[in-house]
Amino acid sequence: MWNKTKFTKLLGIDYPIVQGPFGGGLSSVKLTSAVSNAGGLGSFGGQPFSSNEIIEICSEIKKLTNKPFNINLWINDRDKALTTFDSDQFNKLTELFKPYFNELGLPIAERPTNLGTKFEEQIEAVYEAKPAIFSFVYGIPSSDILENCRRLGIKTVGAATTVDEAIALENAGVDSIVATGFEAGGHRVSFLRSAEDSLTGTFSLIPQVVDSVKIPIIAAGGIADARGIKAALVLGADAVQMGTAFLATTQSNASQDHKDKLFTPEAKYTILTKVFTGRLSRGIRNRLTEELKNHEELFAPYPLQSKFMGLLKAYPGTANSNPDFKAYWAGQSASLLKHRDAKTLMENLVNEMNKI
Repeated sequence: MWNKTKFTKLLGIDYPIVQGPFGGGLSSVKLTSAVSNAGGLGSFGGQPFSSNEIIEICSEIKKLTNKPFNINLWINDRDKALTTFDSDQFNKLTELFKPYFNELGLPIAERPTNLGTKFEEQIEAVYEAKPAIFSFVYGIPSSDILENCRRLGIKTVGAATTVDEAIALENAGVDSIVATGFEAGGHRVSFLRSAEDSLTGTFSLIPQVVDSVKIPIIAAGGIADARGIKAALVLGADAVQMGTAFLATTQSNASQDHKDKLFTPEAKYTILTKVFTGRLSRGIRNRLTEELKNHEELFAPYPLQSKFMGLLKAYPGTANSNPDFKAYWAGQSASLLKHRDAKTLMENLVNEMNKI
């Protein structure tokens, strides 16, 4: 049976379908619990939340499901260049974006000082909440953290964009690996080399990773329907992770304009850009990504660029903003989306796979 894999056995779930965890507040308790209840693995992106908030989120998820679910964090949540990004550089940044602030009638942004919660604080919430799975991106936790998770019965899942990263994760002792190709929406989560030097496609990456490590592999990037699931499993993956398809559902915390955008012809045209956060990420191409694509050397490091763009109201759902300035995250297969309900999406995927 297609749904009996090393990954489903590891976690005790019915189907090898993982809902991608969304950062930026796009995850929701409803979506996470809905996917887990449907037999897949629901995920929640804890990246923007404090330790106390993550504990409360886990508590709310547990009220809606008794099935395994995943909490995701960013290991590396501050770019090294942040320490040397001085006032002159910030002034150049504001000059570059001044026309866009003026167009929206917004005051020129002052340098944000609150850059968010750090991973070292957030991981304490994982220990306390004890989700079945702790997944992470942008690196590998310390051996102490991984040992604490093992002691607490928490399975660990790391993300790799290259074969070398997958090998490093296995050597560190994680339980499973998300091998993510450059087709995926959102951030490119490379950690051994730059994201620009780690752009392998999903269906080239998967068989190479499968041949290089022994732990379960989750294929991610450009998988939006049963055909993608079948292809990934044939290439040796033990599960798939689907992000954009679940982001588009009513249960996600994406804004309605973001969800609607995913079902328009514009969703066919995605681009890798640093304009929204300072880190390479894939979203729908727009005026801002096109006009500033040759000025990336002026962008601030993460997360300063992200906070700065928040002042420009670049995130969907913000009032009095311009869609041409917004970050509409999407993978390259967004044009394949058909379903707006997570339960219906899961049922359709399972039915189609059973037919195949």
